[in-house]
Amino acid sequence: MGTYFNPGNESFTCDKNSKIYIDKTGLLDYLNDVIGTNGKCIAVSHARRFGKSHAAGMIDAYYSRGCDSYELFRDTEIAAKDNFRKYMNQYNVIHLDISSVWDFHKEDLIEEIQKRICNDFIKIYGDSLNYEKDLFLIIKDIYDIENIPFVIIIDEWDCVIRNSGDEALVHKYLQFLHSLFKSEESKAFLALAYITGILPIKKIKDESALNNFDEYTMIKCKPITKYFGFTEEEVKELCHKYDMDFETTKTWYNGYLIDGIHMYNPNSVSQAMKKQDFDAYWKNTSSFEAINTFITMNYEGLKDDILSMLSGGKVRLNVNTFQNDFSTIASKDDALTALIHLGYLGYDAERKSAYIPNYEVASAYELALQTGSWSEVARSISKCDELLDATIDGDAERVSELIELAHETYTSILKYNDENSLSCVLTMAYFTAPAYYNIVREFPAAKGFADLVFIPRANAGKRPAMVVELKYNQSADSAIQQIEDCRYHGALSGYSDRILLVGVNYNADGADKKKHTCVIEEVCNSY
Repeated sequence: MGTYFNPGNESFTCDKNSKIYIDKTGLLDYLNDVIGTNGKCIAVSHARRFGKSHAAGMIDAYYSRGCDSYELFRDTEIAAKDNFRKYMNQYNVIHLDISSVWDFHKEDLIEEIQKRICNDFIKIYGDSLNYEKDLFLIIKDIYDIENIPFVIIIDEWDCVIRNSGDEALVHKYLQFLHSLFKSEESKAFLALAYITGILPIKKIKDESALNNFDEYTMIKCKPITKYFGFTEEEVKELCHKYDMDFETTKTWYNGYLIDGIHMYNPNSVSQAMKKQDFDAYWKNTSSFEAINTFITMNYEGLKDDILSMLSGGKVRLNVNTFQNDFSTIASKDDALTALIHLGYLGYDAERKSAYIPNYEVASAYELALQTGSWSEVARSISKCDELLDATIDGDAERVSELIELAHETYTSILKYNDENSLSCVLTMAYFTAPAYYNIVREFPAAKGFADLVFIPRANAGKRPAMVVELKYNQSADSAIQQIEDCRYHGALSGYSDRILLVGVNYNADGADKKKHTCVIEEVCNSY
């Protein structure tokens, strides 16, 4: 049992013993079907904290000859399969985390990788091997002696591609991977390859190191989609177990639609359950600076699209032009596609559209927007909490002023000439409200549809439910009258002891006076 060669099952043991553990061993059944076949090379590129490394530790524990893992797996999904014991602990396993080597050995990366693995080999084979050979030839020698195939796992394989501008080093690294996964020698010793990264495999001219890999991404991951991230049913079970509100959990962490399956960030869900608190946990484990890198690029229409998504919209794009490299972004679509792979946008494959997946990610944009080119947007968003408080307090005058600020901020980007456009701007004005409210546009009520309703979440405390009706070139009083006449507030009677009626009007011709007016009334919850 070594660090890199035939590791033990400690990593998976730790995961399985954790307070929150979701059984994903069904992935092993899929790998058992492809092991030793032409489909034996698997590349998983997902956002950080989506379970790639968890799967790598599970693969170690299941295949490695460095441990006996029967007791660890006997109560899992894979144990019910006929071939459960056939493949267990039967392979020589090599497991590398390239990022841990890259951090300290950028100049001699390949040499350091070989040195670390060979140090493990020496403990077992002594001086019976020629360690001056290239690594793939040493592996071939071991295979010739033992006739035991290899499973090779590489975490963060793409960190060199993402972080190095040295074409010679990238070429050398890719040739190293080619020797492990596609050389004539590897055809004999390689039973399975599992590599993980953030980016899909880069399209590099004249390089074929990894073109034999089947890729599974944030855009398309069938048939192993459900093994990365938490599914909706899994999250429902966790919410029931830990007495956490599912709808609030959904707003904070849902939104990744991969192959039609709603996926949740597993790290964030786990943190929320353990700490009994909803928060943006992902920012503690991911570099949010990446958002700034892409949303500030000077491509026509990019800023409009970002704001459209922040206000709840979807943006069509072509994800196929992206070269799977952060250094070759050439268009607005490339920038948005990069954000999809990083997990900062969701992707609706059916509509070929990108969108902000959840409130946790939206809060990341709130931080990222505090840059020079987005400073006016950041100023407006910084007033969102004040706007919500002013609305709840019934301060219609201050609400009018803050909506006016939002109008001035977004009017040049979001079209602002009808009630629907006003709804988009109001969504941005109340940007932080989803932390406490489920905000629904065109909410079905007794006689028609309310423009906006604010339904308090389980963590909303004593905040009231609210109905917001929007008017264009009319009056705020007429908006209140419509709410009352149509009894929109009756649809909220089961959500809160207090219900606020909020009427907002925008006067397009109000050049010499305030363009926005607001009226706020509280009604008795008697419906």
